[in-house]
Amino acid sequence: MSAEFASMSLFLESEKAQEDFAAKMAKKSNLDLVIFLHGDLGAGKTTFARGFLRGCGYQGLVKSPTYTLVEPYSLSDEKMAYHFDLYRLSDGEELEFAGVRDYFDGQSVSLIEWPEKAEGYLPEPDIVCQLEYQEQGRKIDIYAKTARGNELVLGLLPN
Repeated sequence: MSAEFASMSLFLESEKAQEDFAAKMAKKSNLDLVIFLHGDLGAGKTTFARGFLRGCGYQGLVKSPTYTLVEPYSLSDEKMAYHFDLYRLSDGEELEFAGVRDYFDGQSVSLIEWPEKAEGYLPEPDIVCQLEYQEQGRKIDIYAKTARGNELVLGLLPN
């Protein structure tokens, strides 16, 4: 018997609206999450990650880890967040050599752009976000994939 998990779709009319929504999502989370971010180049994956990290209390510069693959962020409550950008990854096995499993310790949040580049080398996500251009803003579809992710998505749905 398979569990049904929550999902939602939103239109975010600006970059600020996207960051604000991601920050709201972070504030409702317990920060023990793996979030996959899907979308074309420029669809707003890094914008979402920046908003999420701000919602976690991080105040420093948030940059795309396109060349470093991962940027670690110390959060105010002594938890860690990891922002991955796997766009330049040629083979998921590269992550194995980089010790990627150490990042998924069940005590941090991982925001992963281009997760399809490392299929089979990443843990199952709690949340999958699909971002796409739409008119002047972005559409975001959010799918819970675990009980933890489901709790978060249900907390974001309007009453």
